[in-house]
Formats: sequence, C-alpha cells, structure tokens
Amino acid sequence: MTTHENTPRTHLSAAGLRIRGWTPGMIRRLLGEPDLRRDNPYFRTAPQTRLYSVERVEAAERSEEFRAASAVAARRSAAVKEAALRRRREVLARIAAEPIDVPVLAPERLTGLAVEHRERRGESPGPSLGLGDLDHCALDHWKVEYLRHRLARYDDLLDELSGRTGRAAAELLLRRRIYAAIARTYPDLAQECERRSGEQE
Repeated sequence: MTTHENTPRTHLSAAGLRIRGWTPGMIRRLLGEPDLRRDNPYFRTAPQTRLYSVERVEAAERSEEFRAASAVAARRSAAVKEAALRRRREVLARIAAEPIDVPVLAPERLTGLAVEHRERRGESPGPSLGLGDLDHCALDHWKVEYLRHRLARYDDLLDELSGRTGRAAAELLLRRRIYAAIARTYPDLAQECERRSGEQE
C-alpha cells in the first residue's frame, strides 16, 4: 500500500525552494507566478500558499541563469555572515578590554545603599526587621545586586549587538567580567558573585 509520505511531490512552496537555495528574487525572476495557490488549512485569513511545479523548478535549476544567480546569492550570504562574525568579534574584544570601574564604598555605606535600593524596588525586609536581623547571605545578595545596578551603564555595549549574532556570548562575557570585578573589589562578596555568574550559564 502506498502511503502519503511515499507519494512523489509535484509542487514546492517558497519555503521548500529556499531549502534548495532559491532566494525570493530568484523565485520572482526565474519562476514568476506560481503554478498553484492553496488556502492555509489552519488560518483562513492568511495569504494563500504559493506552489511551484517541481518539473518547472528542476528545469530552471538546470539553466545557466540559475547557476549564476545561485553563485551570487552564495557569495552575498557568505559576506553577510562574515560581516556578522567580524562585528561579533569586535564587540567581544571591546567588552574584554573595557575597564570595569566598581565604586569603592565603606562596608556600612554599601550596606545602607543596598538596603535603600531594595526598598526603592518595593522589596524591603519589613518595618519589624533591622539590619542585624537579616541573613548574611541575603545582605550579600542585596549588595551585589546594588553594585550590578550601579554598573548597568556597561550594558550599553550590548546595544551594538541587539538582534545580532553573538548577543548571548557578549552578554555572558560582560556579566562574568562585572561579577569578577565586584569580587576583586569586595572579596567578601566573591561567593555571591560566583553564584550569580554561574546562573548566567
């Protein structure tokens, strides 16, 4: 018995053509109007799917014009990828070289600012609790959180990679460098910095 999966395909969609190396411009220029239009079975208001005869597609792919257009498209795609990788390397290099200036504060001053920062965010320990009642780990968490907030300006470096390849790697590198800088400036916060840095991975 012949299954639906084994039935030879007679038409290809634009998505199917892209898998074969076709660009939208090549489809318009070499194939023109589709051979068949089909309604979207899931969304009635969606545009009709354009389908192109496999026989006509294969004939076009044997043409000299298709081979030339494919070569141009491949070169353009390679150039775009290379430019994106170069931009990624440049931003990563900038982040790696950027000095991270952590503010140096007296212990009591840092504690007070950390608590104030927490209160501004609506997450204060409550009126019945004093600083002496707070858990040591909680205070370390608040201090690192406050210092990270003070260093948020470095996130502007990531804006150059918004929506680009390498954003995640650049963000991870920046976070690691910031927490490492905080740990060097405040060794007593090193454990909390290490914990927060590990959460980014």
